Amino acid sequence: MTSGTVSAAASGTWRLGDLTVNRIGFGAMRLTGSAAFHEGVPRDRGQSIAVLRRAVELGVNHIDTAAFYFSRLRSANELINAALAPYADDLVIATKVGPARDASGEWVASARPEQLRGQVEENLRQLGRDHLDVVNLRIMGQSSVSEHFGALAELRDAGLVRHLGISNARPEHLAQARAIAPVVCVQNAFGIGSRSGREMLAACAEHGIAFVPFFSIAGQGREAGAVQAEHDEVLAVAGAHGASPAQVRLAWSLRQGAHVLPIPGTGNPDHLAANVAAGAIRLTEQEVRLLDSVGGAAS
Repeated sequence: MTSGTVSAAASGTWRLGDLTVNRIGFGAMRLTGSAAFHEGVPRDRGQSIAVLRRAVELGVNHIDTAAFYFSRLRSANELINAALAPYADDLVIATKVGPARDASGEWVASARPEQLRGQVEENLRQLGRDHLDVVNLRIMGQSSVSEHFGALAELRDAGLVRHLGISNARPEHLAQARAIAPVVCVQNAFGIGSRSGREMLAACAEHGIAFVPFFSIAGQGREAGAVQAEHDEVLAVAGAHGASPAQVRLAWSLRQGAHVLPIPGTGNPDHLAANVAAGAIRLTEQEVRLLDSVGGAAS
């Protein structure tokens, strides 16, 4: 398929609160290096900036980032600022708070509720904005999110944040958060072969909340990327559509519901165009069932 000419609009749209986005978005984690965070080789700054600008040219208007997305030489937020500021009115930038890394890149204790304002302000400073469109609370193993989410709700009331979401969450976390303030999205790992996640997928659909799957392509490879041999079922569907396995994985994610907003990330311009073009792939019901059968995806 001619990936370079397909717009992100081909994937359809969804509303994050009062903000309309195309359903294929972009994850900024891989902009900083060949592997996530401080691992691997830092990417060429000019190429990362070019990828961001090309993403917007292709209709991507939902970018996911975080202040803790940085490598030895690169910061995802700084790259976004350099590439895209002044920002288009329709561009939605979502960020995450909760996890923390020190200046050397080492992970440190996650933020306490009273420290979340500092993390929000750091994202504002790096991105060069006076408010954040969406802030997701990345849940770091706590059973209750009420204190942390309550602190973010206060920042929302103060005008520093427009909309709130949660990440790495269970259904009980969603209930706790919704009791405090509106939730516009849930970010969880999910893709072909996932053995968990459908309960949250369904809960989000029931409440009209966006479900934002990450690692839709990488799967169990997670931050390291797609490191395992591809399943025969995925290869068969890819062959039928003249598409890549990564495109099939994204197309399957989109078929899981109109509220599903994948955020594939890359620092490669060709991969970017292919990811966006996946929004134009129309899988048959038979193909979806075949892909559902991979590794317990339907469980």
